Amino acid sequence: MFDGFALTRCEGDGAHLRVRRGGDGPAVLLLHGHPRTHVTWHRVAPLLAASGRTVVCPDLRGYGRSDKPPTDPEHRPYAKRAMAADCLAVMRRLGHERFAVVGHDRGAYVATRLALDHPQAVSALTVLDAVPIGEALRRCDAVFAARWWHWFFLGQTDKAAERVINADPDAWYRATPEQMGAEAYQDYQRAIHDPATVHAMCEDYRAGLGIDREHDDTDRRAGRRITCPVQVLWATRDDMADLHGDVLGVWRDWTGDRLDGGPIDSGHHIAEDAPEALVTALRAFWRSASDSRGPTAPHGDAG
Repeated sequence: MFDGFALTRCEGDGAHLRVRRGGDGPAVLLLHGHPRTHVTWHRVAPLLAASGRTVVCPDLRGYGRSDKPPTDPEHRPYAKRAMAADCLAVMRRLGHERFAVVGHDRGAYVATRLALDHPQAVSALTVLDAVPIGEALRRCDAVFAARWWHWFFLGQTDKAAERVINADPDAWYRATPEQMGAEAYQDYQRAIHDPATVHAMCEDYRAGLGIDREHDDTDRRAGRRITCPVQVLWATRDDMADLHGDVLGVWRDWTGDRLDGGPIDSGHHIAEDAPEALVTALRAFWRSASDSRGPTAPHGDAG
């Protein structure tokens, strides 16, 4: 797993992150979702490195074996703005002033915040299975609340979620070594059986319902947009299209004219289920994003 990659800890912006890095060439930052760690990318990162990319995969603040700072009443230490600042600091310490970003699930919210807050650093943004947090909550209806009820359960502040999860993490978080790969599954198991990690992951959701939405809504009112090219990909065997209909349409108010994307034949964990299709879509997007002749045209099925 991650053959030829180095594993280290790197100082972020108030938290030290566990970081895997390898390859050579233009840099790409890969950001995992909940409840995974950076090892969710173990089938994707080597393919990108082999294609001529420097690949950096951190455990987000609070996740895996990265630091878990104390929280506050507003959950600011787990805001996507704080997580994005960690990632920017790590990339700069590794010598990357400008880089592409790929984020899945909760990592997609961090990647989006990184592109909004630090446009000079992000050359291209790819989000997997996500719309902006503020957009999702603004559009929330009974169907969303029923299917994504975990947002609201994990976001409660009386630690009820931690008590439920820690009673039987394997029953709450369902994954198999066949799906993830044996080594990746071991890393995931270590994370979900750590009460400090479970608490930090809940703090991520608590920030999502409060301070993160505030940041998104402030940007929306101010008319701020992501200025780099944006790619949005979603899994056919997940519920993004069911919930949001025109997924690219949701993103158009948040991006410039270089918006691309489409579905990939996969379950929710695209990097684990369809790594080759994901890498193919990423490489095509990056080639298009570096073309200065004009805006990209949506290519339909990215898979």
